[in-house]
Amino acid sequence: MDQVKEAFSKVKEDITEVKDELLGAREELGVLRKGLIETRESFVSMCGILNQLQNTQDKIVDKLEIINQKQEISIKEKTQEIYENSLKTDQNTSTDKQTDTSTLRHINSTTSTHSSTDKPSFKPLSNQNMPISIGNGGVSTDKQTDKQTDTSTPILIEKQEKSRSDSVQDAVEILDSLDAIKKEIRLKFKRLTEQEMLVFSTLYQLEEQGEVDYKTIAKRLKLTESSIRDYIGRLIKKGIPVDKSKINNKTIQLSVSQNLKKIVSLPTILQLRDI
Repeated sequence: MDQVKEAFSKVKEDITEVKDELLGAREELGVLRKGLIETRESFVSMCGILNQLQNTQDKIVDKLEIINQKQEISIKEKTQEIYENSLKTDQNTSTDKQTDTSTLRHINSTTSTHSSTDKPSFKPLSNQNMPISIGNGGVSTDKQTDKQTDTSTPILIEKQEKSRSDSVQDAVEILDSLDAIKKEIRLKFKRLTEQEMLVFSTLYQLEEQGEVDYKTIAKRLKLTESSIRDYIGRLIKKGIPVDKSKINNKTIQLSVSQNLKKIVSLPTILQLRDI
């Protein structure tokens, strides 16, 4: 009888332990479930943020494309304006030359007319035998001829056509050179690391607000000045046009080359880098 009681008590204890374990497992499952719910909510939130970032990036890319198109249109308009001005200059030059030529013809024709119609007011002395030639000897100089004597018009037309061809060629060369420059800039900036590009962008933006040195960039990016010096050195070695100048033989002032700024803006550089 005692053995049966002991067996029942052991079974009872085992059942109690199983219950405790089940309760513990249930609590752990509750904690895991709560963690999964929080993770899911965080994931959903992150997806929303990523979507917003993607939309913002798309808008920025669209704006950059619009800016780039405006710049290209402006360049083409300036090139066309240069071409049209050169044509106008050539036309004005041609008109002036033609006017001078017609005036000269008029003077020559007037002179010839007077010479052939006016009678001399004196009679020559008796004819003398001259041992030498006396030029045309009174031969009339106002005879008409079928041969073309004015060769300036074809030359002027040829010059105009050549000038027009040269202007078109110059415009094509300007556009080709701009494309080549953009390709070169794109290749140089694609070689930069993300951190190097960040330092360059920061320098470009801070320079629009005032003077920039290593300390200014380091403060903005929360880095050490030695790190900024290292990044600037890397940019220069990779062909990025960053200028350095000393002020009062102490502070080194940093700046982006003005020639680069005239060709492309920072948004255009970022867009070319992403292509």
